[in-house]
Amino acid sequence: MLSFQTIIYSLCLLTSAGCALLLVRSYGQSRAKLLLWSALCFVLLAVNNLLVVIDLLVLPSVDLVPLRNLASLAAVSVLLFGFIWETE
Repeated sequence: MLSFQTIIYSLCLLTSAGCALLLVRSYGQSRAKLLLWSALCFVLLAVNNLLVVIDLLVLPSVDLVPLRNLASLAAVSVLLFGFIWETE
């Protein structure tokens, strides 16, 4: 039987990947730059959630916290850069 932790982490991964997919698709249709930055942010957040799943469920003996933090920092940085870039 699946644990509650497995279900939650998997749903977080699927949600962020789904948001990334929808944002990439919307950017492809409208070519709005803010959608591009948001899509890149959610792609990186999906990578972060994938690393969480791998770190905590698949390979619990391996510490992937630095990679997870790097992916989170990159996601927020990309979105912040996009917001600043689009205001000019």
